[in-house]
Amino acid sequence: MNPKPISASAIIVAGGIGSRAIVDNKSEAIPKQLQMLSGKPVLKWSLDAFARDDRFKQIIIVCAEHFRDKILALTAPNKVTFAEAGATRTASVRAGLAKIATPSTDFIFIHDAARPGLSQDVLDGLLSALEAGADGAAPACQVADALWHSHDGVLTSSQARNNLLRVQTPQAFQAAKILAAYAGLGPEAERADDIAVAREAGMNVVAIEGSQRLDKITWPQDFARMDMILAPPLLPRVATGFDAHRFVDGSKVTLCGVEIPHSARLAGHSDADVGWHALADAIYGVLSAGDIGHHFPPSEPRWKGAASSVFLKHAGDMVRSSGGVINHVDMTLICEAPRIGPHRAAMVAATAQVLGLRPDQISIKATTTEAMGFTGRREGIAAQASATILLPQDFRQATEVPR
Repeated sequence: MNPKPISASAIIVAGGIGSRAIVDNKSEAIPKQLQMLSGKPVLKWSLDAFARDDRFKQIIIVCAEHFRDKILALTAPNKVTFAEAGATRTASVRAGLAKIATPSTDFIFIHDAARPGLSQDVLDGLLSALEAGADGAAPACQVADALWHSHDGVLTSSQARNNLLRVQTPQAFQAAKILAAYAGLGPEAERADDIAVAREAGMNVVAIEGSQRLDKITWPQDFARMDMILAPPLLPRVATGFDAHRFVDGSKVTLCGVEIPHSARLAGHSDADVGWHALADAIYGVLSAGDIGHHFPPSEPRWKGAASSVFLKHAGDMVRSSGGVINHVDMTLICEAPRIGPHRAAMVAATAQVLGLRPDQISIKATTTEAMGFTGRREGIAAQASATILLPQDFRQATEVPR
């Protein structure tokens, strides 16, 4: 006889505004649970972890009503129920528990949105502890630092750290028992966490191994620390690009987005920006994604006369879509004329704007061939570029993005 499938519900407490870690976005204050962390909002890390596990039949998000639309956009709505945040954490959890919709729910997990590093290992460990008979379970870490009391900034007395644990969330419980424990609290009661409520009700709660991934985001500097912990390892890859265009009758050339008066123009299907063409091909090369002609075929009339910023931005967007970061780009323009030096700063600025880089991440140089070859005879301009890009360790193939 097959055992009864597990049915669990998750409550994500996202009711606070996180004033200590808040960012002023000019038009509105962004609470920490909606701020970006390693490519996605803080709250979405936890949402995704619960949503991927089929044992969780319901996800209840406790938040302020005016944030619901933004949160709903982060996840598929089929599992999600909303509850209105209360004035305290205990009140918010009560609101979440009131939304438990599945009578057959075996277990209830209560999690803080400000702890984004929820992993499948932690979910499995908590569920295993509950299945083994524990009333409740929570991830916890050993205390490694010395502990001291202070008064007005002066250290006064130490605290032994034997048997002390840093307890994290999610805190998981047998559903019927934690519902009864909260029902037994006074209406104005406030507790530090859900374990405190469970212990008052006589429930036994066990600890499983916690993780620094589950540390709480409290201060602005915590974002950088958690970004280093949660971001996938990035490894450098380098590729080069080359392009050349001949001169035809005209009065200006476009190089790296800058129009330069000249006695001729460069011929090409697009605006013939030889510098940006070489750079786009270098970026595509890092991604093993072909070249400009592959993504923007000259046979398509819509690309005739197109600004090369379209090509370069597309290459940069593919890097971001692949989870990568452009670290540095370098370019050498090869020509006898026009002179590049007076326009170099403008070229760097234009390239930085298209790729979303700092100017110090961009190098643009120029050289001649000492009157040798087609560039020496002033028949055209050539460009050589390289791109250094950091890509996830498990990167396999570049992700296509809309053109």
